[in-house]
Amino acid sequence: PRVVGTRPGGGPTGAAGAVGAVGAVGAAPVDDPVRRRPPMVFTRVDVGEVSGRGAVSRVSTPVLVVGGPEWAGVGWHDTIELTARLRLADPGDDVVAVASPTGPVRILAGPGPFFEAADAVRADFRAATDHLPADARGLVPALVIGDTSRNPPDLTDAMLVTGMSHLSAVSGSNVTLVLAAGMGLCGVLGIGRRARPWVALAVLVAFVVLARPEPSVVRAAVMGCVGLIGLGTARRQAGIPALSGAITVLLVWDPWLSRSYGFALSSVATLGLLLFAQPWGRAITRRLPPRLTRHRRLDGLGTVLAVPLAAQVVCAPVVVPLQGSVSVVAVLANLLAAPLVAPTTIVGVAVALASVLWVTGARALAWGAGIPAEGIARVARWCAELPYGAVAWGDSAGAALGLALVSVVVLLVAPWVWHRSRTAPLVAVSLAVVTVGAAAPTRLVSWPPPGWVIVACDVGQGDGLVVNTGGGHALVVDTGPDPPAMTRCLDALDVVAVDAVVLTHFHADHVRGLAGVLDSRPVARLLTSTVREPSSEADQVARLAAAAAVPVTALRAGATLVVRGVTADVWWPAREIDAGSVPNNGSVVLTLHVGGIGILLSGDIEREAAAEVVRAARADPSRWGAVDVYKVAHHGSSNRDERLLDLVTGHIALISVGAGNDYGHPAPSTLSDLQGRGFEVHRTDLEGDVAVVATGAGARVLRRVRSRRSRRRSRGRRGT
Repeated sequence: PRVVGTRPGGGPTGAAGAVGAVGAVGAAPVDDPVRRRPPMVFTRVDVGEVSGRGAVSRVSTPVLVVGGPEWAGVGWHDTIELTARLRLADPGDDVVAVASPTGPVRILAGPGPFFEAADAVRADFRAATDHLPADARGLVPALVIGDTSRNPPDLTDAMLVTGMSHLSAVSGSNVTLVLAAGMGLCGVLGIGRRARPWVALAVLVAFVVLARPEPSVVRAAVMGCVGLIGLGTARRQAGIPALSGAITVLLVWDPWLSRSYGFALSSVATLGLLLFAQPWGRAITRRLPPRLTRHRRLDGLGTVLAVPLAAQVVCAPVVVPLQGSVSVVAVLANLLAAPLVAPTTIVGVAVALASVLWVTGARALAWGAGIPAEGIARVARWCAELPYGAVAWGDSAGAALGLALVSVVVLLVAPWVWHRSRTAPLVAVSLAVVTVGAAAPTRLVSWPPPGWVIVACDVGQGDGLVVNTGGGHALVVDTGPDPPAMTRCLDALDVVAVDAVVLTHFHADHVRGLAGVLDSRPVARLLTSTVREPSSEADQVARLAAAAAVPVTALRAGATLVVRGVTADVWWPAREIDAGSVPNNGSVVLTLHVGGIGILLSGDIEREAAAEVVRAARADPSRWGAVDVYKVAHHGSSNRDERLLDLVTGHIALISVGAGNDYGHPAPSTLSDLQGRGFEVHRTDLEGDVAVVATGAGARVLRRVRSRRSRRRSRGRRGT
């Protein structure tokens, strides 16, 4: 019997994990290996046999293996054997135990000819799309087979912000498109109606095998079939019962889906399409200009417009706990991208099949999928740059329930409002004014947000942070490369006086904006690193401070600052490190406590200085305290010490970085590491000014999105 659970009672595997036993394990990977914290590789396996202490047990138990680089070569559903130490997984995990190999992994057999053929198709598909531009090279495999490994991180972020992330994974819509294309091909080839369901089943099985029959893919296949039934003309009434049956079967097959956001989103999105797509589509069609609807090719335009609207309305309450905001541009983004999804997916499937026979020919055909994929990427990036593209809402259960209630009220009231707008326009206009007036002042327009404790200013490629010390006063940590950008940020925050400026080190992207601070408002004192490199920038800082009559003090590890209501402990520099970048490793590292929130500011330290900070923090944990917010070192550089993240108890990571910088910041490995540890990552290049706000439940993040003009100005600003 399958053993599912996270307690010692979870069969022999759970019992071995409870005591940290070492044993021989026979298993098969059920996911592709993932590099999360190089050189560590994470692989989820289904254990079939556990041997230890003279006993052999047959089981079927999910286990997470944390191995070394050699695990990157282990294939999906290979039959493997390893010796590992088992420990019990945390409560709530979807695995029984975590395995740490104590020796090399042994591959006993491959996944079998059927799945090996699918792997060969995937490899040929990758080769056929290698020559496409970066966005298309990542999106085409993502839309066709759910392979997101080559998606650019900034594109992934843009698609998340605009509610388009469902496109870059195998979803019900992908399955529906593939099945619809298969049925259409049956019509072209003259295959009879009785045979078409069997053809559709064969196409579905082949697609699932190609995309890997993982739980998310099986879920998408089931929901895609339900969506196709629901949107069909002959069996529309069967949609709701089919959806209910599908949900029940999937939950019985894999109870862990009940904890999956992806499953919840697929289910409610399908429900929204079944309930609203057709009636809303007809209502929209009736209100479209007759010149559009009289054309046969455009008579379904209303349904096309209704599909993303219905999906967004029903999915919004489920998405809110994930990102704490409601996307205003999601419907627009999905409408603009919708015409491009079908050609990308269908031609992409054709490329995958053609690549098996002739990779060179498939490379030419790949442009047919790559061009619309580039269009999808352009839509995502453009919509992500729109000002006020998202409304901050909150990420609590109460916020989700509140949004669900608002959605229901809007759905019930909207028909009445539409009717009154035609019979009594003044009533409708008054209602709209009251609604906007109630929501706009705090959600869309006002800045800074009430209760803000720190803001990462959008200063381009550099750091510029402002800490609220109360009464219009602030502590500024680094000033970015551009004086006007720093002045703009302080003006927007209504800062009238600066109690202190801390310059973590003397690189230009941290100090050249100092003139914008000194010239715009009074500054009480200037605090700097003891490492005066590069000397030219250090000398310029000294000249500016002297001209403004601001005293300068160097900070050393062990010092404690009290600035009005803010307490700051200095952890570095204690000495100069002659390794890596000397100025970066000489950065001032601070932990601040303001408004009940702990914040770690790490400058641009690299792995050598980070190791010293880790050592000092572990030696004095009471002084270190709880850290809720981490300002990621060196704009997300890959030159880091992962152990520093172990000292952060919260889940918020801020990355101050310039859009389009040519340093590769933030590094994909850093983003993967942060996301793998459960951090909520916020970046100034994508989100503009980012504020951390203290609430009764802890810290939350709000953003002030830039205009497209200011975003373009920040592109290419170089730091050091």
